[in-house]
Amino acid sequence: MTDGMGTILNNFAIAEERARPERLSDLLVQLSRAGDGKVTIRDIAIALQDRSFGAFLLVFALPNLVPLPPGATFFLGLPLIFIAWQMFASAEGRVSFPRRIGDYGVENQTFDLIVKRLVPWLRRAERVLLPRFWFLDSRFSERVIGFLALVLAFVIFLPIPLGNWPPAVALAVIGFAHSQRDGLGVVLGCAIGLLSLVVAGFVVYTASAVLLMVF
Repeated sequence: MTDGMGTILNNFAIAEERARPERLSDLLVQLSRAGDGKVTIRDIAIALQDRSFGAFLLVFALPNLVPLPPGATFFLGLPLIFIAWQMFASAEGRVSFPRRIGDYGVENQTFDLIVKRLVPWLRRAERVLLPRFWFLDSRFSERVIGFLALVLAFVIFLPIPLGNWPPAVALAVIGFAHSQRDGLGVVLGCAIGLLSLVVAGFVVYTASAVLLMVF
């Protein structure tokens, strides 16, 4: 009887967390206060669990929104491909890094300083993207979003003139919305992503047509 009641309470707690999940900013604050040692990339992934997909997509998408010299997307696109592939194919339900990368970290005091500077900006964004209409409870539905993210990451990786910025915006929106459990935000990000694929396809088609006319 006690075990049965415990299971019911545990299931209720899980359902409550899904309905009103902690904000990303609160999770980062808790992690910064968790200990006195080093905070590694693996620690962050474990703390965020399945929300690590969205959080790391956001982290690696943001640099692609800054004007960069040609060829920079070759280096910035690879991490996005890695994270999107994990979202699509990972059996663990969270981002899993190779040991050398996962062990990389900073001292807790440094991480706490980073979090204190980041949290005010995050909380402003959290007023717009908030938990609502969440539909990615199953791993299958998450894989579908992961597949789209993977295609967008490949587009960012390719040297397409003016074709990298829109998919980066889409991945940033998808990533932050996913970490916030905002289903409406994920749908918006997917819509931006699909539109960016059309734009990238048009750019490639136009460039190919021009080259054929010239040569």
